Amino acid sequence: MRRLSALVAVLLLAALPLRAQEATGNPHGDLAEPCATCHAADAWRPARVSRAFDHGKFGFSLAGAHAQTGCRGCHAQLDFRRALRACAACHSDVHRGELGADCAQCHTARSFLDRSAMVRAHQLTRFPLTGTHLAAHCETCHPPAAQGRLTFVNRSVDCVQCHDHAYRTVKSPDHLAGGFPTDCNQCHSTATWPGARFNHSASGFPLTGAHRAVACQQCHGDGVYAGKNTTCVSCHQAAYDGTTDPSHRAAPFPTDCTACHTTTAWQPASFDHSATAFPLTGAHIAATCQQCHGDGVYAGKNTACASCHQAAFDGTTDPNHRAAGFPTDCASCHTTTTWDGARFDHDAGFFPIYSGKHAGKWASCSTCHTSQTSYQSFTCFSCHEHGQAETDGHHGGVSGYSYDSQACYSCHPRGSS
Repeated sequence: MRRLSALVAVLLLAALPLRAQEATGNPHGDLAEPCATCHAADAWRPARVSRAFDHGKFGFSLAGAHAQTGCRGCHAQLDFRRALRACAACHSDVHRGELGADCAQCHTARSFLDRSAMVRAHQLTRFPLTGTHLAAHCETCHPPAAQGRLTFVNRSVDCVQCHDHAYRTVKSPDHLAGGFPTDCNQCHSTATWPGARFNHSASGFPLTGAHRAVACQQCHGDGVYAGKNTTCVSCHQAAYDGTTDPSHRAAPFPTDCTACHTTTAWQPASFDHSATAFPLTGAHIAATCQQCHGDGVYAGKNTACASCHQAAFDGTTDPNHRAAGFPTDCASCHTTTTWDGARFDHDAGFFPIYSGKHAGKWASCSTCHTSQTSYQSFTCFSCHEHGQAETDGHHGGVSGYSYDSQACYSCHPRGSS
């Protein structure tokens, strides 16, 4: 009897843990995973999730930073069925609903601050990121705003929205005083903020030649940009006043520098004489300004040949222009190609000496015109050395004949028999 009672007692004691275990419910709800996946036999706590546990089969794969997060970080209650999958369940929305509830539009599980997805999302907006904007921190352009004010949605894309301080404080050049437009991309690029380049061609004054290398301050040192005077003299007045060869102010020259100078090089200047009443030809092209304008007279300059060549006219002795009363219009005999080798048009209105039998038969004007004071007088006998008796014999019976050069010319005006 005693042995039976002892056996019953042992059986009852052995059955107690089994009944106690069956009475304990699963605190994780309907999670059908062996306890050993997370718990150890020697200690219920702390729980350690086995690498064999596949969270993804429950519809939420653990990746990136999520794999390092403790269970209680997302499962505040032991009943895992109550865990919410929405991002906002764990992450407070610092954007206050502006960008929706799907954090994955901009963030990744690898890191909440991973910029790659944010940048890709930004490229689909009306302000795609380029250049240094790609590296800018979000809060640089989207600073936290007071409650009720938008930080991301419907933000202005005007440059000055972010760069107003730079616009107002820059002094070289002073954008504010100069009335510069607030559209920064007219001069700056997102690739680099310094090294701004203004499109001067759109201003009505395209930069060419040496103007392209001029610093802004050289022309806009007075702080005037919009409505700036574009006449040459507005920048080159000092050069105009200081030039003495020739003296622009004394002449007086026009203040439109482009009449002589180009933007390629200030020197040498080249005045378009063709636009005046005296176009330059021949040797005149190579003459210096001073040779003709040594008297300082430019506008209204006398264009008669003698105004420059009077000394040559007076000094010529073969023939003697002054004594013979030659006209002072040098062009009657000379050309601008060469001064020497003057050729009077003797054949057209007078006796032919460049054609016919007399071509090449004379050396100089004095061959026929022995009087230096009158070229109306001439002699035929310096070349035709016939004695009068012989000549008279050839003209017997010729009416009006006399042994005289004027008589010869009256019968032989073209030099023929």
